[in-house]
Amino acid sequence: MKYISSIITLAVLLSGCSQPAQEETAATGGWHVDFLDNFDSFNPENWQDQMIWVNSEDQCYVPDNQFDTREVSDGTLKLRVIDLGEKRPCDNMSKTGEKHHDTQYVAGRIASKNLKEFVKGKWTARLKVEDSGQSGMFPAWWLLGAYNNEAPVQEADETVCWPMTGSGEIDIFEHHSDGGPDHYAARAITSLGYCDGGDWQALMLVQAAKLDEYHEYSVELIGNDIIFRLDGVEVYRNSKDEDQFPEPLFAILNFAKINDSPMTQNWTMEVDWVKHEVWK
Repeated sequence: MKYISSIITLAVLLSGCSQPAQEETAATGGWHVDFLDNFDSFNPENWQDQMIWVNSEDQCYVPDNQFDTREVSDGTLKLRVIDLGEKRPCDNMSKTGEKHHDTQYVAGRIASKNLKEFVKGKWTARLKVEDSGQSGMFPAWWLLGAYNNEAPVQEADETVCWPMTGSGEIDIFEHHSDGGPDHYAARAITSLGYCDGGDWQALMLVQAAKLDEYHEYSVELIGNDIIFRLDGVEVYRNSKDEDQFPEPLFAILNFAKINDSPMTQNWTMEVDWVKHEVWK
């Protein structure tokens, strides 16, 4: 995830359906669901809490729904940023080993790392964010390469620095409040060929949408094409001669606080479901 500074493009606003529906399969093939989480409960076979300090974020990620930051109830996942009212120690560490400063803000972040990882295919989440545009808001739904060397490092092959091949990044939905309410960014990070060298604007769309309404935010990786969709409608595509993301990717859902502005209320991103599909 990176900082956004672009104008908002034309909106494509379509209402999302209440349940995920698999597309009809044509004679030449179609999408088939191989992973679906409806969030009837928090399934540790699909997700793990991820405590990490990135992007100079002001909040502290906490596990196990501490302080009501990660709740699954009534068939949805709620990820929140909570103002505790007073600063407390934070054990989140940066990739360089720096400990997070004391903060009064805590938040939820989950990842399918080492649990649900797929090469290419189509990832979709149906979600909404209430009261978008408040200073510091930074909710996101995104993908990261499975060989990424950031915490938690759990397998021997997790040695690749961001955003080199193996640790590539795709942002399917990311709302940065500095651009105002009711917009999000979708992008593929372009690797500049060295650790921490990523161009996050070259392949980026900023798209208008009513964020307090449910929408389906998806990305398809087919061959060398990366296709972003809003409620099933293509809003952005980029194609290159080379395969930009050959590695398996895992999914991340998080709500961050990107600056030290005071909060007037707690923030919530609500996720109805997440699925991955494979083309057959």
